Amino acid sequence: MTTQYWLVKSEPEAYAWSDLLRDGRTDWTGVRNYQARNHLKSMLPGDLVFFYASVTTKAVLGLAEVSRAFFPDTTADEEGWVAVELKPVETLTRQVTLEQIKATPALKDTALLKQSRLSVMPLTAAEFKSIAKLGGL
Repeated sequence: MTTQYWLVKSEPEAYAWSDLLRDGRTDWTGVRNYQARNHLKSMLPGDLVFFYASVTTKAVLGLAEVSRAFFPDTTADEEGWVAVELKPVETLTRQVTLEQIKATPALKDTALLKQSRLSVMPLTAAEFKSIAKLGGL
């Protein structure tokens, strides 16, 4: 099976990378965008996920892994919303800032720049490798 690559965004005040490190795993709940929900439904255990801290930090901080495929989101008021379980893999040696991503030609078409409001988005293998290199992985 081929590994897929993703990026998830979270406001540090809501759920920070340090929270995921402390917790050891988390249910990625609260997604209420249809396109992002479809991305959650496509995630499989073993897929790699960059954790992006939005709003204040605006940087990729760490690498996580999907540890459980989609299941019903218990925080939703209506049926159909899903969550996945993520577990931390590694903190990046260097934060990869939004400015760095914008300045990297290989990342010019990444969903983070093209659909910036989306909280769950796919990355190509080349985009993943570019971010990993910038982050010191």
